[in-house]
Amino acid sequence: MTFTFPDGLSPEVYPLAWLVGRWRGEGVIEYPGIGKKAFVQDLVFDHDGGPYVRFESTLRVLEDVVPDALPGDGEWPAPVPDPTETEAPETAAPADTVGPGTAGPGTVWSTETGYWRVSTDRPDGMDDDKQALEVLVADASGRITVYIGAAGNGRIDLASDAIARTSTASEVRASKRLYGLVEGRLLWVEELAAFGEPLRSYASAELDRQ
Repeated sequence: MTFTFPDGLSPEVYPLAWLVGRWRGEGVIEYPGIGKKAFVQDLVFDHDGGPYVRFESTLRVLEDVVPDALPGDGEWPAPVPDPTETEAPETAAPADTVGPGTAGPGTVWSTETGYWRVSTDRPDGMDDDKQALEVLVADASGRITVYIGAAGNGRIDLASDAIARTSTASEVRASKRLYGLVEGRLLWVEELAAFGEPLRSYASAELDRQ
């Protein structure tokens, strides 16, 4: 299948073009003090023509513990509707549709928004086939994280460079994320240093393009 760049995408973020779109899938959180939980994720990368890619993620925990078998097709909560796609009154979604400000199956665990940019500040020693990245992520729980990293060959590595939080937010000291495109699926893993724990595995998921 031939890849085409999304219409209107700024050339500055062509190295991130493969991320652009809506993704959905399931994963698992497991961390000391939290336990093990299965979740479903809706993830969107889009753009408005500026030299950045916008990012929005919502994780919904389905059960208190991970079930022996993950739900089958059609049993996951409905995807979060795109707020830019308005519907005519006669076809409006029912009140129980999952979306911003509405209740749906599962419990919202985290919501993030942010911006991804290809940096012009290229670190010494970076491989020629990689591009430096700057990523800003705001978590609704009261935390903002600046990541720096690299993208290349369908893989993105990010590490926290600065973390700011409100007085009521959980203390997270460091974070690392890895994203990869594997046979058309978006796979990611995240490590956290939080709650007095050293940097260790926190969550992972496998997403399909919608």
